[in-house]
Amino acid sequence: MSTNKTGGRERRRHQGDNRVTLKDVAREAGVAPITVSRALNTPENVSAGLRERIDNAVSALGYVPNLIAGGLASAGTKVIPVVVPSLSILTYIEVIHGIQQTLEPAGYQVLLGSTDFDLEREASLVDTVLGYSPSGMIMTGLRHRESAERRLKAWGRPLVEIMELGETCIDMNIGVENTEAGACMARHLVEQGYQRIAFLGTGMAHDYRARLRYEGHRQALKAAGIESDVLFQDDQPSSYEVGRKLFLEALDARPELQALHFANDNLAAGAILEANRIGVRVPQDIAIGGYLGLSLGEHLTPRLTTVTVPRYEMGVEAAKMLLAKLEGGSPASSRVDIGYELKVREST
Repeated sequence: MSTNKTGGRERRRHQGDNRVTLKDVAREAGVAPITVSRALNTPENVSAGLRERIDNAVSALGYVPNLIAGGLASAGTKVIPVVVPSLSILTYIEVIHGIQQTLEPAGYQVLLGSTDFDLEREASLVDTVLGYSPSGMIMTGLRHRESAERRLKAWGRPLVEIMELGETCIDMNIGVENTEAGACMARHLVEQGYQRIAFLGTGMAHDYRARLRYEGHRQALKAAGIESDVLFQDDQPSSYEVGRKLFLEALDARPELQALHFANDNLAAGAILEANRIGVRVPQDIAIGGYLGLSLGEHLTPRLTTVTVPRYEMGVEAAKMLLAKLEGGSPASSRVDIGYELKVREST
């Protein structure tokens, strides 16, 4: 690896130093570098046709403008952006805590960004944070807009994609096999003797990890010869109140249901609280299962059966993977299955 010397001390050249430059964009667009600079900084001073040519070159090459001065941009700042779908859901708060507790002692600061499960917003965040030359990044999920993925690959610095496990990733990956996690709860409900089972979730048009768990649920029920497409969903963000509403909707529409598989523990908790309020016995009248393993589930009556995911530990391990590369080495594995565990309690 090439190095350069500053003040008699060697500084390792960062792997991102070969990223696409403004000159590369100019060459691709067939214009002078100063024209590219003008188009990016004062687009109103460039004709629409020229702006389109330059925008196409930027997109094709995955160019990321540097928003800070040369030497600092080249080395990378001591900031690590962490991009998650929500800052109000405990799932991500616990992961972020693990990341922060690991990165800060190593001298790095966490910069948080929330996408609201919107991949277009995620792509915009990527454009913004890469411009400030972070040393690395942690992002949620493996699905991104093509433009964002292209920029991240061209950027070339350490990146960890979390929460979901896949066969391929941009750089490093740690997470859970969501389809199998969904199947795990469905199989448990079948093994308990329940035949009429529904899946209940929120925001599933955008939350594809919840959709993957639903697909695992469907596969498990289908394999058991059970109707597998009973689904109740709501577009509102996950909450106890939405869980309560979905619970009542399911009982009203399908009174023969014997078990409810919720996409997360927040929804399941709302259902149990409502069941207690209206006198529906859990699990005697209807069983309830969740996903995540929030501590709240242990304090409900009855206690919630759920698939638990080690969220804090996932954050810690993601940060360790990132630090290994930032320190010039490599993690023991670039793809880590953090695993899950079925916690059987009284609600099923």
